Amino acid sequence: MAPAAMTFASSLSDAQPVSYWLDDPAKPGALPALTGDEHCDLLVVGGGYSGLWTALLAKERDPGRNVVLIEGREVGWAASGRNGGFCAASLTHGLGNGLARWPGDMAKVEELGGRNLDAIEAAVATYSIDCDFERTGEIDVATEPHQVEELREMYEEATGLGFTGLELLDQDAVRAEVNSPTFLGGLWDRRGVAMLHPAKLAWGLKQACLDLGVRIYENTRGQQLAASGTGMAVRTPYGRVFARQVALGTNVFPSLVKRVRAYTVPVYDYALMTEPLSPEQLAAIGWKRRQGLGDSANQFHYFRITADHRILWGGYDAIYPYGGRVSAEMDHRPETYLKLADHFFRCFPQLEGLRFSHAWGGAIDTCSRFSAFFGTAHGGKVAYAAGYTGLGVGATRFGADVMLDLLSGQQTERTELEMVRSKPLPFPPEPVAWAGIGLTKWALARADANGGRRNVWLKAMDRLGLGFDS
Repeated sequence: MAPAAMTFASSLSDAQPVSYWLDDPAKPGALPALTGDEHCDLLVVGGGYSGLWTALLAKERDPGRNVVLIEGREVGWAASGRNGGFCAASLTHGLGNGLARWPGDMAKVEELGGRNLDAIEAAVATYSIDCDFERTGEIDVATEPHQVEELREMYEEATGLGFTGLELLDQDAVRAEVNSPTFLGGLWDRRGVAMLHPAKLAWGLKQACLDLGVRIYENTRGQQLAASGTGMAVRTPYGRVFARQVALGTNVFPSLVKRVRAYTVPVYDYALMTEPLSPEQLAAIGWKRRQGLGDSANQFHYFRITADHRILWGGYDAIYPYGGRVSAEMDHRPETYLKLADHFFRCFPQLEGLRFSHAWGGAIDTCSRFSAFFGTAHGGKVAYAAGYTGLGVGATRFGADVMLDLLSGQQTERTELEMVRSKPLPFPPEPVAWAGIGLTKWALARADANGGRRNVWLKAMDRLGLGFDS
């Protein structure tokens, strides 16, 4: 092993193979599994953000509604407890993606996204959820010359359309915020993103649901969905739930509505967490305003500073398993951890000698348009939302509102949106999906290395509205 690689490996030698967020003494104990039969007005399947927000909002809309939530493992154990803790107002995986797909709706979508983030902040306060919520915003940083121009173009397009809250930063300005020799410029969304502790948000939502009367069963996987009289029935390992309506928040896991499965594929994403920085190390990087950061490459990194002065560093590799298999074996990838450590010390060479305390991975549900899609099944008695593509910390609350709107049968400002009424293009079956995703990843890496120039394959994907992202 080369000396540099030895250094990166040494920085990982004490890293625990578990999500830093889930490795917390505040983690609540699991609730009992369902045994026997249950009956309710609304059954929510899935105990991540999507399901938790749906159950909570259902009770807020109608306190008398009889709501049950089932979770296959423990609340927040999957993506909701493993992500970077970026809670964004964007509902479309960034303004650029939204403008490319639904330009006529974007003013309304941005308004709804801002209201959604405000509502999350209000819920954190109302239910006293201790999740380190900080409305710091996020800076998209340029690390290559062509990215500086791309950020400028996005700033001019957004401000020309009347969007506010964005600040374009030159090299000196961005380094005054966070000091890295790799930063050439930045675009700061001052109010559109909050930082938080993702697992504590899930645990807080769980307690809020319980306090409102939601009955939650953990280690209770929904195995089969079928019509039952005028309602629906979901079979579980030790029982059944009979419900008038069902909301599916299973995201990356195979949907109980089989036709939905072709719209998503799992992508494995990985992250490192450092040990706490000393006062001297903090002074060397600045970062006093604690914004979230992400670089502007196709293969991008996301990074942020925690309440206890650690740095989370994640992204870059997005690994698609052949056949779309979700497996615990994929949760750890040492070769990716080494790559991430290398990139970290290139970004922050002044932190040489810092060590990582945790290294972990997990599956994200991605779809070809990079943002969530919605729908109903079984004559409107079942609603689903999926495909958040790594931006679900905030957008899942909006998706919960959409599912409840769809189940109500009433037209709302949300259900009128084209992004709610339309679907992404489905992924093809294997081996075409594997080959197409592999070719797309290769082409994206080539574009990053060639001044952002997109080759024929990527241009064709752009025309079709197809893509691959995490």
